[in-house]
Amino acid sequence: MRAISIDVISDVICPWCFLGKRRLDKAIGLLGGIKVEVNWRPFFLDPTIPAEGMSRRTYLENKFGVERLKTLHDPILAAGKADGVAYAFDKITRTPNTMDAHRLIRWSHDGGKQHDVTEHLFMAYFNGGLDIGDRAVLVKIAGEAGMDKGDVSARLENGTDVDAVHAEVERAYRMGVTGVPCFIFAQKQGLMGAQPAEVLADAIGNLAA
Repeated sequence: MRAISIDVISDVICPWCFLGKRRLDKAIGLLGGIKVEVNWRPFFLDPTIPAEGMSRRTYLENKFGVERLKTLHDPILAAGKADGVAYAFDKITRTPNTMDAHRLIRWSHDGGKQHDVTEHLFMAYFNGGLDIGDRAVLVKIAGEAGMDKGDVSARLENGTDVDAVHAEVERAYRMGVTGVPCFIFAQKQGLMGAQPAEVLADAIGNLAA
């Protein structure tokens, strides 16, 4: 049976994308013998974040206002608890620019490590509070996923695939993607948002049938 492709357009600083990833994992577990091939595609949750990143509190206050911060994370914390996703927002001090993280995800595709690297990035940021815009952090994550740390470090420094990531993000905009996560099944059907595992499994199963 030919594997069904699933393109996931996401950003690794999007908490709903982390939830969407875990729900996709659960959906894949519900599929029985259906084979899938998951491809992670880049998106910038906020393209105005400077290359060096910025204080997370400043970022959130500017975007949502001080008052809203008191309850901002309540919905995602509740959803995450139901699906076993442990967010540690109190540990996060920086909101990074994710260009380099998307480059790393792109390079991990050839070794079949995209899903693993993406999980590492989500966990590093949302559970560990690490700055995933820091290249040293990215190189460490690459090594943990079995990638060549020296090669990744060199590529990060020489600007490899910056234009390619921008081109993919622009393609997502042209497709009409305005929010993430966005799941595209077999390049035929799209679903926006962190859909329940059962909804994702049904969409995949229907295509397989």
